[in-house]
Amino acid sequence: MLNKLSNSIYYLSNQDERVRPTLGLVCGDKYSLVIDSGNSVQHAKDFLQEIDKLNVPPIKYVVITHAHWDHILGMNEFDAIVIVNSQTNKVIKEWQGYLYDDSSLQKYVNTNKMTSMCKEIIQSEIPNRENFKLNSPNVIFENSLTIDLGNKLCFLERIKSTHTDDSTIIYIPDEKVIFLGDSVYGTNTNSLFHFKQSLLLPMIKDIQKYDSEFFLLGHESIYNKDEMNMYWKELTTASQATKSTSLESAIECFKVDNKRDPNDNELFFIKAFVNDHIIRSQ
Repeated sequence: MLNKLSNSIYYLSNQDERVRPTLGLVCGDKYSLVIDSGNSVQHAKDFLQEIDKLNVPPIKYVVITHAHWDHILGMNEFDAIVIVNSQTNKVIKEWQGYLYDDSSLQKYVNTNKMTSMCKEIIQSEIPNRENFKLNSPNVIFENSLTIDLGNKLCFLERIKSTHTDDSTIIYIPDEKVIFLGDSVYGTNTNSLFHFKQSLLLPMIKDIQKYDSEFFLLGHESIYNKDEMNMYWKELTTASQATKSTSLESAIECFKVDNKRDPNDNELFFIKAFVNDHIIRSQ
């Protein structure tokens, strides 16, 4: 079921157990715009089935926030103009060269080009996958783009991100709503989960320049302004305490700076920033 944020904005909540991220729908007077296409043909079909229950203008655009598989593999199901930034387009081209039969999928898993969960989702939720090939995006932008849906503007911007090099956010100014995709999360490198510490403050600056009241995230669905500010505070305090590859030193520094122990979220972030120092030292 779609969640209604306003008369013109809806979203389908993330389902972590099925690796399904949040999908968005923004409606203007003339057209509608979809944010992310889902992790599979079935995910996209489920989303479209829910949209069909609404009396909204036709979908003209699909914006992809970044080129991770759980956000792009439903792309072919939308009869719409697909919009990506130039870096996202490069990664999608790699996926267009993939084969989707069982032996090829297993080979990609064995060579770390694909997760085992991705393989299982493809096998169960993409029919006729032996002939499956991702369509090419229709519009490719570099830094920013504005879309008018009819008295409903959407601002697209490629931002600095701790998650990927190709993160696009979508801001709807009259609603003070921003879709962040997975941009505010960490990433995995050499089996270590980490936040790219050097990009944390530039990313926050890129996002905070937009006057937002609601924040749609890929795998938490929705935060209000207070919740988002708490997320930023926990991230930044954890980052400020982490100056080396030593977890013990980072925790001790946090205690001195904040006169308390880190909470569970802060400890998680500290470990991720320590991992970032480890990766950069290798």
